[in-house]
Amino acid sequence: MTVSPRPPEGEQTAPSPAPRVPDGASLMGPGTSRPAEGVGGVSGAGNGAAGPDEAAAPGGPHAEAHRPHADRPRVTELRLSAFAAHRGAGFPLGPLSLLVGPSGSGKSSALRAYEALARLGAGAELGEVFPDPAACVPERARPDAQRRRGFRIGCTADGPEGPVRLDVAVQVEPHLRIVGERLTAGGRTLLETALRDPDRRAVQAAWHTAGSSLVTRAPLPDDRLGTALLPLRVAGRTDGQRQVLAAAEQMVVALRSVFVCDPLPHAMRPDGPLGAGRLLRGCGNLAEVLRRTRSECGRRHGLLVDAVRAGCAGPVRDVLAETVIAGADGTVRALLDRGDGLRTPLGRLGNGELRYLALALVLLTGPGVLEVDLAGEVPAALQTLTVLVDGFDRDLDARQREGLVRLAARMCERGHIRLVGAVSDASWAAGVDGVTVVDLGP
Repeated sequence: MTVSPRPPEGEQTAPSPAPRVPDGASLMGPGTSRPAEGVGGVSGAGNGAAGPDEAAAPGGPHAEAHRPHADRPRVTELRLSAFAAHRGAGFPLGPLSLLVGPSGSGKSSALRAYEALARLGAGAELGEVFPDPAACVPERARPDAQRRRGFRIGCTADGPEGPVRLDVAVQVEPHLRIVGERLTAGGRTLLETALRDPDRRAVQAAWHTAGSSLVTRAPLPDDRLGTALLPLRVAGRTDGQRQVLAAAEQMVVALRSVFVCDPLPHAMRPDGPLGAGRLLRGCGNLAEVLRRTRSECGRRHGLLVDAVRAGCAGPVRDVLAETVIAGADGTVRALLDRGDGLRTPLGRLGNGELRYLALALVLLTGPGVLEVDLAGEVPAALQTLTVLVDGFDRDLDARQREGLVRLAARMCERGHIRLVGAVSDASWAAGVDGVTVVDLGP
């Protein structure tokens, strides 16, 4: 399936007391619709266009038929209302999504926005998430009279609570801060924040209560995502508070389990250090992780060997790792067993073979083997790991591309893993079932 970016639907004008960050960086864009129940009477943003996993409305007669793995929260849409090269863009995300477009079309920035939302959902501070925030401001964004500029991003997370939308406005100049946030579900605004006093490092938050008071108001820090803080602030005594908690937790769980992967062949060639056995972003400790997975899970290791056999030149009997230097400062080396007494160090493999092997390992393992932030309070069976890969097809030949995308489709179909990859061309994936191709080209 191929889709094109679409403008986000259902965004409303912010309440007048909230300061505006120019050129689309205020939280809500233009548009009108009837007011919905919720904080401040602002229409909810939960009625946006459905993504691949949102074909049926929650609770509809065919909802489960259109909602595979509906018990696992997952991000089904990424919205870049004003971010880097993107304006008014919405990207539907399926279990396996490929962002395609020419250089400069914004594939990498879309993945960067997804990663940023994931880190904010995990409770990271704004400055940690955006070390160079000025690069995220749209190039033609002009400052207002107070010299303020910023950007807007958001997403939709589907799960047991149905589609839940999160929209965030970030002011970059003159000071980096979150100036507006909105969490909506079922046509109701559950959380809304706004910057009332520019001299205070806090935003005024209001969340749905539905008790003796319709809303609860309190200040929240302007450098953290309010949605991630709600479980610490909301008591859950009323039905409204429980709805807020459920929606916030669904969003946080959907966002948190993200592994950003960019295998670097030059980092995988040397002998690797011994450590915790969790694969890092650049896969420089691939040998150490292979040593661990081979000893801990024979079945998955066998699947990995089958995948490597299909993607590497020459015979492959096994994938091994041997200790080169023992001890606390020891090193380990990965090799391919050719089956005739010859063992080929991974350092001798081509760039495409190394990237293929690393990505196959990622798809066949899980959060316990990857350096990823997990929602420890949520059972593993209810979590979905999302893998973000920039340059998914980089250095791969036609056989490796097709084999890897078919492996990804099989693993994503099971529901425990999702993948969003950026590619320069996706024609080679057109015949693979389960692939959502999002065209970012003009």
